[in-house]
Amino acid sequence: METYIEFIERILRMADNIFERVQDIVAQQLGVDKTKVTLKANFANDLGADSLDTVELVMAIEEEFSIEIPDEDAEKIATLDQAIQFIEQAVSKK
Repeated sequence: METYIEFIERILRMADNIFERVQDIVAQQLGVDKTKVTLKANFANDLGADSLDTVELVMAIEEEFSIEIPDEDAEKIATLDQAIQFIEQAVSKK
């Protein structure tokens, strides 16, 4: 049985992995430098995404993590942080 510390370390590694994977997707889809894709960077306002880019981001995230993001939730995802929070919730329900 894992200790509490081991559990926390595993959760932190998982969060880092999700961050890196989503950061890579956003940078690639939007053609921006990875360093500009921060937790609070707004896809549209800060990274120049238009509505089509946003749809493509959602589709890429769904494919990468084998999840489905309903349209009403997708409309609320405007930052990397919001995307990560949604992914963590969706993955934990599997």
